[in-house]
Amino acid sequence: MADSSGRNPQSPGFTEKLKSWLCWSWTYICALWFAMVLTMVYVLRSPLKLQETVNAASVFLNTLTPKFYVALTGTSSLISGLILIFEWWYFRKYGTSFIEQVSVSHLRPLLGGVENSSSVGLFSSVNGDTDCYFLFLSECKVWRNPLNLFRGAEYSRYTWVTGKEPLTYYDMNLSAQDHQTFFLGDTQQLRPEDSVMQKAWRERNPQARIRAAYQAIELNRECAAAYVLLAEEEATTITEAERLFKQALKSGRKLSHSGKDTNLVVYIKRRLAMCARKLGRIKEAVKMMRDLMKEFPLLGMLNIHENLLEALLELQAYADVQAVLAKYDDISLPKSATICYTSALLKARAVSDKFSPEAASRRGLSTAEMNAVEAIHRAVEFNPHVPKYLLEMKSLILPPEHILKRGDSEAVAYAFFHLQHWKRAEGALNLLHCTWEGTFHEVSVYPKKELPFFILFTAGLCSFCAMLAMLTHQFPELMGVFVKAFFSTLFAPLGFFADKMENFMPSCLWHQLTNV
Repeated sequence: MADSSGRNPQSPGFTEKLKSWLCWSWTYICALWFAMVLTMVYVLRSPLKLQETVNAASVFLNTLTPKFYVALTGTSSLISGLILIFEWWYFRKYGTSFIEQVSVSHLRPLLGGVENSSSVGLFSSVNGDTDCYFLFLSECKVWRNPLNLFRGAEYSRYTWVTGKEPLTYYDMNLSAQDHQTFFLGDTQQLRPEDSVMQKAWRERNPQARIRAAYQAIELNRECAAAYVLLAEEEATTITEAERLFKQALKSGRKLSHSGKDTNLVVYIKRRLAMCARKLGRIKEAVKMMRDLMKEFPLLGMLNIHENLLEALLELQAYADVQAVLAKYDDISLPKSATICYTSALLKARAVSDKFSPEAASRRGLSTAEMNAVEAIHRAVEFNPHVPKYLLEMKSLILPPEHILKRGDSEAVAYAFFHLQHWKRAEGALNLLHCTWEGTFHEVSVYPKKELPFFILFTAGLCSFCAMLAMLTHQFPELMGVFVKAFFSTLFAPLGFFADKMENFMPSCLWHQLTNV
């Protein structure tokens, strides 16, 4: 045991050194390698008969007819068009570029890039790495939805009724990465059941994930991660999910001897609190959340306080809500729609029951009304998409498992759970409507969704090749002259390079190298 623990810290260091060496070699030696290849090709041009090959290629190009160039450019346009159609379809379905995703996921780690930094940073502070915690918080854009639904007991109902999937593959893929990082940790210390679960989280088919979970339980009856997967995806009711989570907690406590097992226990306790909230045992849920926040005070990035705020609002314990806001509504901490709009709700609730736009325009706003209006302004400035959902000007959909801060997905997630609390406060929605309508006529689209680079690149390539095909078809002789001039210009530097090499190198050495 001691031996293995002594070797483990060295292997990651060697791997990092190897990656950094590869990155350095690609950055600084690539030019030297390219120059050496060019030199060797030129030195061996006589044995390789490069001059004859170049002359034969020139003769071949001169004999090509314009029809060949029309076919060549037309085929290039067709291929790039097909790539463009596929990229556009993939972007519309999954929200990202296929080529870019493959490059980032598979090529970037090989070249020494950062691999899945969001998932690594998200859970590192659970084990005490607080140095990078606050740096990560300021840079993170995509967050796990703290109130995300249960797949088997809630999301699946939508699939049963409509036959459509409520979650995108991109969203589920992020969840799979979170689970692997949060539950499994260091891949070099995996137990056999952990290896099975690592594959289970990556499976796209829900039934395949469930089968893998049962396989892990066969290997170890105390595999807590397997029970978590079954609670999330196989359980069709919250009661059944709660039973499986309790079994997972019992197993997790027995094996809680490392950081990854601690992470797993934290996740299970949070989901058990959410089960209690959904089953109507709200006070029990509040106690569980408070105990969890007290036991693990560094879990701010998991946003458990947002679960607590929603449960306290359901209890109408507004004084406790204000106490939580006073702790987390700090300028040094990252904001959220829940923090901003809950603060606005409390201030609006104090004046909304007697608020009248006509009376306010005649006598002016009181201090309390001004504070409520300013709180609403602050909330709308943070996320301008929320009011349309709270005012039911846009239809609500099921919230995703991940949200984009200040984006439409965060607005959906907030309104889905908090609309009932705004309706419960008499006049709060009316005050929100008057303030938002009078100040924010145009809702900003933040963040603006831009087309990926490769879609623009393939669109430009397709258009350029199509234009060349059309010009070659319409003006064959002119385009033939242009192509010959282009290749002559292209091969001119090679002749210039050869002349300079002959003048630079000694004649005796040059003849010895070229007459090998």
